[in-house]
Amino acid sequence: MNKYRSHTITGGILLVSFVVCLIISSFMNSAHAAGMSHLQKENEPSAANLTLNEKTKLLQLAGFPEDNEKAAAIRKIRVIPGGQSIGIKLNTFGVLVVGHHLIDASGGKLSPGEKAGIRVGDMIVEINGKKIEKMQDISQFVQQAGKEAEPLQVTIRRNEKMVRTELQPLKDEKEQSYKIGLYIRDSASGIGTLTFVEPESGKYGALGHVIADADTKKPIIVQGGEIVKSKVTSIEKGRNGNPGEKLAQFSAGQKKLGDIKRNSPYGIFGQLNEPISGNMKKESYPVALSHEVKEGPAKILTVIDGEKVESYDVEIVSTIPQKYPATKGMVLKVTDKRLLDKTGGIVQGMSGSPIIQNGKVIGAVTHVFVNDPTSGYGVHIEWMLNEAGVSLTETEQREAS
Repeated sequence: MNKYRSHTITGGILLVSFVVCLIISSFMNSAHAAGMSHLQKENEPSAANLTLNEKTKLLQLAGFPEDNEKAAAIRKIRVIPGGQSIGIKLNTFGVLVVGHHLIDASGGKLSPGEKAGIRVGDMIVEINGKKIEKMQDISQFVQQAGKEAEPLQVTIRRNEKMVRTELQPLKDEKEQSYKIGLYIRDSASGIGTLTFVEPESGKYGALGHVIADADTKKPIIVQGGEIVKSKVTSIEKGRNGNPGEKLAQFSAGQKKLGDIKRNSPYGIFGQLNEPISGNMKKESYPVALSHEVKEGPAKILTVIDGEKVESYDVEIVSTIPQKYPATKGMVLKVTDKRLLDKTGGIVQGMSGSPIIQNGKVIGAVTHVFVNDPTSGYGVHIEWMLNEAGVSLTETEQREAS
């Protein structure tokens, strides 16, 4: 589904619209990325109350080396849980090639771009030594090169490598203009769910999974972007074999809430310009590392109507204490009758909905199981915090500053 537009977006999200479908290894056959007014707290000892040995084990499980000094310096991280629906507007690094097309030239039908070896998923970053940032930057080069019968010197980014090639534009006999036979795009838009805001720094995290281009299925290399408020207009209920989705919209001219600095396997991250309005809870909550997450009851925060964030019951079916970052750390199942009646479970657009257990933020919803929309995957919060630049220890915080 291609739901990227630069103007008002109606359609549901991120999970599939933006994202790559991932294959589930052990729990189900396949999954799709899944793009509060009340929250109950329960008492549980925080990391600050642990013994030194317990802290050492905690840090080891979180991927830190065994170091008593570092263990003693573990931070009491608190975040404001999200759940709000947000509009996402990304600018790509260069111009993305999303397809080839044939030009009706005098010598027959062909695609100059394909002939030059340019592939779908390549990023055009330079032409004739000049930096390319948007589609309009290319047109003047194409027309000039066509009239002068001189090939363009094109630099493309392919995965992590830079590749150079020559591209000769051809004249379209019908339209009497020069073309290169490539479909290109310089931006993408969609919707998702905010996961957390770190109140001290204003850093935020959302989605819990990477944003990939709908056509190329490759992660989008971000060169800036922004998030804005989004309103959920309706829900397409999920059924076995057919994940549902949130239908939401936002306007291109809406006020910017924050920027986008990073698009990683664990979501999008950046800095808020101002607090997100609405009924977002102002109270912050501690976070739980992966080894603290337990099988059993939990809650998710999300929007299924308008802009109202609500709490819904889920069950953590399984969880893996992770020493190293991984995108699938837990399996959850929706048990809340209200949510099941309305959505059928996890739907596209819920990606990034924060998960709360025992009064702590433990992670975010990321994927829905295609054959069972009541269930899906979640990512542990520590990996999202790491990507956002929120350090887990005082030592790292001092080094970062």
